[in-house]
Amino acid sequence: MIRPLLRQLLAIILGATLVLLPVSDAFAAAARIKDIVDFEGVRENQLVGYGLVVGLNGTGDSLNNSPFTKQSLQSMLERLGVNTAGENVRTANVAAVMVTANLPPFGTQGSRMDVSVSALGDSDSLQGGTLLVTPLLGADGEVYAIAQGPVLINGFKAEGDAATIISGVPTTGRISSGALIEREIDFHLGSQTSLRLALRNPDLTTARRIALAVNDFIGTPTATPEDPATVRLTLPPGFNGNIVDLLTDIEQLMVETDQVARIVIDENSGIIVMGKDVRVSSVAVAQSNLTVTIAENPTVVQPAPLSDGQTAVQPSTALNANMSASALAVVQESVTLQQLVDGLNALGISPRDLIAILQAIKAAGALQAEIEVM
Repeated sequence: MIRPLLRQLLAIILGATLVLLPVSDAFAAAARIKDIVDFEGVRENQLVGYGLVVGLNGTGDSLNNSPFTKQSLQSMLERLGVNTAGENVRTANVAAVMVTANLPPFGTQGSRMDVSVSALGDSDSLQGGTLLVTPLLGADGEVYAIAQGPVLINGFKAEGDAATIISGVPTTGRISSGALIEREIDFHLGSQTSLRLALRNPDLTTARRIALAVNDFIGTPTATPEDPATVRLTLPPGFNGNIVDLLTDIEQLMVETDQVARIVIDENSGIIVMGKDVRVSSVAVAQSNLTVTIAENPTVVQPAPLSDGQTAVQPSTALNANMSASALAVVQESVTLQQLVDGLNALGISPRDLIAILQAIKAAGALQAEIEVM
């Protein structure tokens, strides 16, 4: 008899404990360190190049309108031993393109990467074309990769005498594994004794939480928050002088992220995005719509019989202005984002009107959040 009573008592105590747990902790948003920071030195590098795409089915550049395509074609033929100086070259199967790529971090010589190809002249489509050997340059002007291969596009263009159909963008394409890396970027990650973690969304609280999580896991003061965007790591003893081992151990740690309260507004599309920490004080809002209607009803005026008058058009404009007034609506002080959204939806207004209302509430000092207009 004692055991069933003891079980019931334990169940009651456990249930009360779960009820008393903070709701925010139960639904806290946590993320891995590797998903919220960038490691210093582990980054891509942008490359760009200029080349020619050949093999187009009459959809290339018109050489008269694209002199750079003609010059590039003649220069390429001369390097291959074909002299076209003074000749009138006519072809619609060649297009000048810009080639872009991102050199991956620690890309080794001989490995491959994807490239994007975009038409530079008045080419109609790159479908069926092949990119010729194109050097890809970095910001320092050095060649880091060579691109070549058939171009794959996602769109197409079909036309007849009286109609044209275009799907997607046929003047851009991609070459999978189309570039061969020729030069490596010299950076030895494993030999570093100190490294910085750059937060993708800078925040003081998040930086401190990252440092606390790392130090608790390692057991020694290894991480130090320097500013809202940077946490410095110092290689502790016991990792054989290799910081890669340290990064491998800490990048899976879970950290609860934090951000400032922010409202992002795109006035062109009427999109409004609110963060979970947006709060508003109790405020009364009134909103009215002004509708102006203008109608033109011209009338024809005839002259009197046997007179020298002429028939004329008499303009007639009907102008009407209506203002639908609305009473003051109270948006109660919100505790959660859902309560704030429910209060604003109760006003029954459109998203574009809501943008103006949010800006007015901010001007009144009742909105505890930043407003960012895209």
